[in-house]
Amino acid sequence: MLRSSSAGPPRQADLRRALSSAYYALFHFLLTEAADEFVGVNRRGAKQYTLAYRSIDHRTLRDVSVEVRKSTPSSKYRAYVPADGLGSVIKDVAFGAIELQQTRNSADYDPAARFDRADVQFALDTARRSTGSFRSADRELRRTFLALLLFPPR
Repeated sequence: MLRSSSAGPPRQADLRRALSSAYYALFHFLLTEAADEFVGVNRRGAKQYTLAYRSIDHRTLRDVSVEVRKSTPSSKYRAYVPADGLGSVIKDVAFGAIELQQTRNSADYDPAARFDRADVQFALDTARRSTGSFRSADRELRRTFLALLLFPPR
């Protein structure tokens, strides 16, 4: 929840930072999930864990998220996605990632964009909902999504 300040409305710089942080919360959550799944939570200090964690970039998250939201993935992804897709929960997580990334890009790079507390609250809610939804998704669907992030098809 956003706290009100008696000093007046929040500065744009603070709102922008909060919007950026909401995206990065989801981004780093997914990186942690991927590295935990494929290297192991008990190996977080290992170099392989860092390698897995750092192998996912923002473009890959966007590209994979766009693909899993499609009713029919492109041919390069089709062999790796179940015939009936990754399900509504993973699609919602992907939608959250796309939305938060677009908002973060505007907040970080568009000086003409203006934001308010409601924008930040929406972004925070989206990040929380996305992480919670991901945890509740079927394990094999989560693994498939994470594998696509770590090992995107060529």
